[in-house]
Amino acid sequence: MAEDNAEIGGTIEDEDEGSDDPNLEVQLTTFRAQWMSELKSSSGASGMSDRLLRAKGLKRTQDLAREEKATELFLRAVQEEQSGAVYEAIKFYRMAMQLVPDIEFKINYSRPADADRGGGNYNEDSDVDGEIEDLLAYFEQELTLESSFPKICNPELDTTQMHISALPREILMYIFRWVVSSELDMRALEQLSLVCRGFYICARDPEIWHSACVRVWGRNCTKVVPFKSWRDMFLQRPRVRFDGVYISKTSYIRQGEESLDGFYRAWHHVEYYRYLRFFPDGHVIMLTTPDDPLVIVPRLRTKNSRMDSALLGHFRLSQETDNQTKVFAVVSKKKEEKATEFQRNRFCRRNPPPEAEHSFHVGLHLSSGGCQSSNKLVWIHHSCHITYKLTGETVVTAFDLDRMYTPFFFARVKSYTAYSEQPL
Repeated sequence: MAEDNAEIGGTIEDEDEGSDDPNLEVQLTTFRAQWMSELKSSSGASGMSDRLLRAKGLKRTQDLAREEKATELFLRAVQEEQSGAVYEAIKFYRMAMQLVPDIEFKINYSRPADADRGGGNYNEDSDVDGEIEDLLAYFEQELTLESSFPKICNPELDTTQMHISALPREILMYIFRWVVSSELDMRALEQLSLVCRGFYICARDPEIWHSACVRVWGRNCTKVVPFKSWRDMFLQRPRVRFDGVYISKTSYIRQGEESLDGFYRAWHHVEYYRYLRFFPDGHVIMLTTPDDPLVIVPRLRTKNSRMDSALLGHFRLSQETDNQTKVFAVVSKKKEEKATEFQRNRFCRRNPPPEAEHSFHVGLHLSSGGCQSSNKLVWIHHSCHITYKLTGETVVTAFDLDRMYTPFFFARVKSYTAYSEQPL
């Protein structure tokens, strides 16, 4: 036992003495290298994740900054568009969409993006669709906030001559009445309102629209209800239009006479037109002719038409209980001098025919067809009244409204409102 212990102890002593073995050093070096490589790989992975997080955070910050800038530009564009600077608005819209293409759907219209920035004074009292409910009040408020003595408009460029903004508002309103003219060219007034905010306010003046309603429906038009304003009444209430002519085209095929040899019989295609031209003062012109509209329409511009076949008269609008608007007109031929007729019949032995006046009574139903309003007139009555001057007797002949009475359709004529003869 002692010998074995001695051997064991000797063995231990030998191993302790041989601790400088190069194999052990190689193993330790290999272990250290492997351990260092594992440490480096773990530290590299964590560093990579940190860099990715920092990159994502930086990108998000950049996206937020880009979106804020795009929001500011977009609100600035809205402001420029509302003030009438369309070209400036387009520039800011383009810059905003270059930063964020879908900025229009990300923006919040309820409040400004940043009150301290250029778009901070943007404020929109709007509904869900983002449209200003009362644009007139909005423009008036803007003009009041800009200056204690607001002008109707401001010159865009410096000029040595007097600008229209220097005129008093009363003079401008008189000019606007000349634009509307006695022909009630309200389309020109609406186009004039697109110039600037001040012109928009002047074009919405209630007195102008009230005067237009009185010209159409008479002096009994004193209440604006059930409409919101006089302008709404003029645009929505059914009425005849004065900036053009109502045209009815009728065509049919008629059998002709048989030829002399009896081998064939001719058929004729008959085509003619009826024209109705209404004027704001209550006058109306009615004409039946085979001539094309290109020939007739320019000759119906004024009431003083020199066409012998034209019938002149008056019309009125009637609002029935069933909310249907009807037009009633009485037209007759212009009175001609009897000198030539008397000269021709002076030596005739037969008695001259009794003098009589002919007038035609027309009833039409006003309706809308297609996308336009009040552009269709449908026949409901047509009769001829003959009044004998000697006896005072009146003979009435009513015509049957068959397929020959085709409806009238409105055609706008720009030349009718190209000139202003009188103000509204």
